[in-house]
Amino acid sequence: MPRWLPRLLRRIHERARRGRVRLTLKAARELAAIGAGLDIRDACDVLAALTSEQFTARVASEHTGEWMYVFKLTVAGTFHEDEGEADEWEEQDDR
Repeated sequence: MPRWLPRLLRRIHERARRGRVRLTLKAARELAAIGAGLDIRDACDVLAALTSEQFTARVASEHTGEWMYVFKLTVAGTFHEDEGEADEWEEQDDR
């Protein structure tokens, strides 16, 4: 694990718990496009729960030179109802 990752996660968790997260226009559009009724509070919940095991990469932006951090996790699944059976929630893991 990179030595800077625990400090980064603490900062992410703190900001997410306080609701001090802003989405770019692109990120807001992508969140809305998921079509699951997710909003900024849901995004904060996901950020507050990130773990070091979900960390994938750190990449420098070609446009600004800023670091971008990539985490791979499951945040959604499929919901379906079978005839005569209770509702089910199936998690989809893209690992």
